Amino acid sequence: MLKVPCNVTDQIHVLSQCRFLPPSAPLFSSFRRRNAATRCASLTRPPVVAALVSDKGEPCVQSGSGSLADRLRLGTLVEDGLSYKEKFIVRCYEVGINKTATVETIANLLQEVGCNHAQGVGFSTDGFATTPTMRKLHLIWVTARMHIEIYKYPAWGDVVEIETWCQGEGRIGTRRDWILKDYATGQVIGRATSKWVMMNQDTRRLQKVSDDVRDEYLVHCPRDLRLAFPEENNSSLKKIPKLEDPGHYSRLGLMPRRADLDMNQHVNNVTYIGWVLESMPQETINSHELQTITLDYRRECQQDDLVDSLTSVEEVENGGDEAVSELNGSNGYISSDKQDSRQFLHLLRLSSDGLEINRGRTVWRKKQQR
Repeated sequence: MLKVPCNVTDQIHVLSQCRFLPPSAPLFSSFRRRNAATRCASLTRPPVVAALVSDKGEPCVQSGSGSLADRLRLGTLVEDGLSYKEKFIVRCYEVGINKTATVETIANLLQEVGCNHAQGVGFSTDGFATTPTMRKLHLIWVTARMHIEIYKYPAWGDVVEIETWCQGEGRIGTRRDWILKDYATGQVIGRATSKWVMMNQDTRRLQKVSDDVRDEYLVHCPRDLRLAFPEENNSSLKKIPKLEDPGHYSRLGLMPRRADLDMNQHVNNVTYIGWVLESMPQETINSHELQTITLDYRRECQQDDLVDSLTSVEEVENGGDEAVSELNGSNGYISSDKQDSRQFLHLLRLSSDGLEINRGRTVWRKKQQR
């Protein structure tokens, strides 16, 4: 039960619904005699929680009906109010040629649960997690780095539970982490971490995080440092060298679609993942599946820009990244088969002048028979 540190009445709405089986079908006649033809299912929904900040700067958690989206969304703040969990069903249009969710689907779900978390604690509903001070000063969050590891891809119809939390990242931005689980089994199927910096929406220049903004979001962050990747020297920390032209593989002149632009008026960070994969060799796509992707965002991309995607094989020692360990604790993860893995470096650049937009690294594992 969440403890309310300010004077707000806690309201919990529990919906109970009785469902009666139709008596007309002969198929159910024997079942009716044994079970009295009636089954009553109590559907208990967790309270819709909105966390606010009191005039003393303390978290103030209020339960209530919220918006229609809040009432229907399968997400809630966890007990301490410092992280957020939400469940998602994998839709048919979110799977690819392997009949499992694509990495773009995973990245979109990470973005969705992060935004829902921000809205759940009272931040904006018209931007990506902007605080009141940020909106007043026309400031937005932009992605600086994204690292995703997928140990098992969910299939169509699977239910994925994602937990997320954020915390400070020095004076220049914030960090957001995620843990992905198969809701049916509780197995950790992926982890992710990201870094975000602040940009002035009018000038498009980066800006340091002010004390006012820090005070607004740190009240909702874990008191102690919590990492989705707590291992020392884990792959999310590795620097990505710039791929030197020419790449081994390339796709030139990629054009942003109108649908690729987001509410911050630039190409959404998930679109870059698709562009990176466009220059992957087809034989690797056929025989391997993406295990890890790391992207460093260097420059925003606008609708009129044309983009070149370059890919080269990265030579590594000892078969690539360090093997991950067995499931362990709340930040746990599962072991991964590193046999026959392949590793690539990626570069996205403007076709017009060659300026670097994004650099990346991907690790691919051999596909398993399903």
